[in-house]
Amino acid sequence: MEPGQALARLGHEEAEVAHDALVRAPVRRRGDGAALTQALARRYGDRITGHFTLPGCDGVYAPIPDDVPPALAAALRTRGIDRLYSHQAQAWAAARRGEHVAVVTPTASGKSLCYTLPVVAAAMTQRAKALYLFPTKALAQDQVAELLELNRAGELGVKAFTFDGDTPGDARQAIRLHGDIVVSNPDMLHQAMLPHHTKWAQFFENLQYVVIDEIHTYRGVFGSHVANVIRRLKRICAFYGANPQFIVCSATIGNPQAHAQALIEAPVTAICESGAPRGDRHVLLWNPPVVNPDLGLRASARSQSNRIARLAIKAGLKTLVFAQTRLMVEVLTKYLKDVFDSDPRKPARIRAYRGGYLPTERREVERSMRAGNVDGIVSTSALELGVDIGSLDVVILNGYPGSVAGTWQRFGRAGRRQQPSLGVLVANSQPLDQYVVRHPDFFADASPEHARIAPDQPLILFDHIRCAAFELPFIDGDRFGPIEPEVYLEALAETDVVHREGERWEWIADAYPANAVSLRSVADGNFVVVDRSGGRQTIIAEVDYSAAALTLYEGAIHMVQSTPYQVESLDWEGRKAYVTRTFVDYYTDSIDYTKLKVLERFDGSDAGHGNAHHGEVHVVRRVAGYKKIRYYTHENIGYGPVNLPDQELHTTAAWWQLPQAVLLAWFAGKQDALDGFLGAGYALHIVATVAVMADARDLCKAVGNGDGAWFATHDAGGRGQLRGGEGQALAVDEVQQFVPTVYLYDNFPGGVGLSEPLWTRSSELVSRAIELVERCDCRAGCPACVGPVLAGDEQRDGTTPKALARRVLGLFATSPSQLDADVPRALERGA
Repeated sequence: MEPGQALARLGHEEAEVAHDALVRAPVRRRGDGAALTQALARRYGDRITGHFTLPGCDGVYAPIPDDVPPALAAALRTRGIDRLYSHQAQAWAAARRGEHVAVVTPTASGKSLCYTLPVVAAAMTQRAKALYLFPTKALAQDQVAELLELNRAGELGVKAFTFDGDTPGDARQAIRLHGDIVVSNPDMLHQAMLPHHTKWAQFFENLQYVVIDEIHTYRGVFGSHVANVIRRLKRICAFYGANPQFIVCSATIGNPQAHAQALIEAPVTAICESGAPRGDRHVLLWNPPVVNPDLGLRASARSQSNRIARLAIKAGLKTLVFAQTRLMVEVLTKYLKDVFDSDPRKPARIRAYRGGYLPTERREVERSMRAGNVDGIVSTSALELGVDIGSLDVVILNGYPGSVAGTWQRFGRAGRRQQPSLGVLVANSQPLDQYVVRHPDFFADASPEHARIAPDQPLILFDHIRCAAFELPFIDGDRFGPIEPEVYLEALAETDVVHREGERWEWIADAYPANAVSLRSVADGNFVVVDRSGGRQTIIAEVDYSAAALTLYEGAIHMVQSTPYQVESLDWEGRKAYVTRTFVDYYTDSIDYTKLKVLERFDGSDAGHGNAHHGEVHVVRRVAGYKKIRYYTHENIGYGPVNLPDQELHTTAAWWQLPQAVLLAWFAGKQDALDGFLGAGYALHIVATVAVMADARDLCKAVGNGDGAWFATHDAGGRGQLRGGEGQALAVDEVQQFVPTVYLYDNFPGGVGLSEPLWTRSSELVSRAIELVERCDCRAGCPACVGPVLAGDEQRDGTTPKALARRVLGLFATSPSQLDADVPRALERGA
């Protein structure tokens, strides 16, 4: 970006920040989400590309069923519940018939009562046991609190306990023996309960209900692991003579019944119509204003989210801002605190909530939110799930979450008490965001995504057959779900961990296999952040293994509740980062490179003048350095090096290539071909994400050479560059021995089935990508179609990144008519 253009953009954002800085004093509540919607539409109508109103509705009720135990019915009335919503009554009836049940209704529709009633009734009348599984500890804590309040209201005598990693050792035996309802998570079931099932014998013998909440989160690798954990649970229950009913709940997804049945591998009765009342819900799609029309540059989503949040809080509305990354949570929290928490003598009105905070801090923030003491919350997806955080009026999304289902789930956090609410989706410059806000009809009409799992993925399956063999011997003829496990057991026998004795396969190793299998990530072991300020060492946060390389390198600024700490040293093997309190006016952002190599081609087909493939690939990610970015102005003020181990991934991918003869005929040199493939990769990624309804973080793209060169998706100039083995830029010369390739790969070990449908729909994706590029109004390319372009690219005549990307996509198109009309048909002349 040229200096004048940078100043123009900077001036725009500074003007907005200066205007918003006037918003400082706390005020009385002056309206609701509807009033703020009208105010924003009047003042910023040019930024609003879509405005939808979901009308509120009255509740549909049913009386408390006659077969609910009288003491339980009395406890409900004591808590102000004298009737049920229709879906709660339907869930009760289905559970009483002995059916597996899936309840799929919006946020705050009373799903918890759908399983609480049958579970508590069975515990009271039959001394039955129940297991609750939640994906997060915060949800488990919420549920136990609800159960205890219901129990106290009617003196029901039902004992409910949390069993997770924070449960003291001396309490665990009491929970195993006396817990009627044990509230846990899949990780504890996998690593602590199933391997030690003999200690839980009394519990498993009487286990009648298994409740699994938020099943829409169990997708991809995590969901595939959890499906296998459920297979192991059912196997243990059968050993003890139990056959529990499953009651599962979910936010809205496209395939609720199919996903529930895939997860528990049994038919389910799906209840999808909510009887809960709902207030009007207003939704705005907000595209930041253009500050440089030639380059297609817009004001940042960060500045716009900050502005809307300030106006909402100033209007007295309880506001929740969702950010895509932990770093952005801290940056936005700082900006809001600078306005609303400038007086340290007063209680904090703005709080941050994200993974990595210590449990005590998260619980304290949750209590403050429930009590209504917080006016603004900035969070990652950690608050997307149904944690009780009190009544909210406004939800702001700083960037599209990557899925329609996730967007509605987050918007559903507001309006929990039937008042009008507002949800604002603020687009960033990423192509997917721009596609959504430029096509509001797509967002309005799109069905929620399908949740996908692949429990029979060989690597995942092998891990859990190993765990299952440790828990109980396999007998010839046994099945593991629908799988015959003999081939896996034979492989285990070759490594001397399983021994066949007649018809039995016995575990003989000393190893404890569940400890070596992580349900959520490729590698085990979170990093702890240790503050050494003031001569003492205090743990202030933790960071997932997968994020450590991007956030805890030496020199990084790591923020906790917007307080900056600088990383002085990182002990990679010991999983510790040592930090000190610092006072700087910048934050840091990592620079990373990716290298991708094809290991095996499964399938291939022609794609226009090129070809498309599907197969197995090896991906290596390297963090090479970091940028220092000044607050508010967001200018780069320096760089630093990073020296950390590479992150490796084996997965599956679809990819597109053009033969060298085609490249020689249609491109003047390497850089033209590379720019074309970069743009084509952007466009293909955006349409592929929409086509298979995948989370944008689950499906990654890379553009590289056939020899596995390093590739930086974004360099300092804004465009990608192909790198040599040590990072040097390749010379721009003839195309010989240069095979640029667009890869779309599953961002999980072994893949989870996203890439194969991309290969089978190759021609459709290419046509959609061509349409996306052609319909974009920019001249040379922009973040809405082929990615950001340099100022110099604007002046290129006929070889802009947009034109080159269009040419690459035309060469991949099935019909030659989709090629650029102004390019000589060198191929037809026999070149």
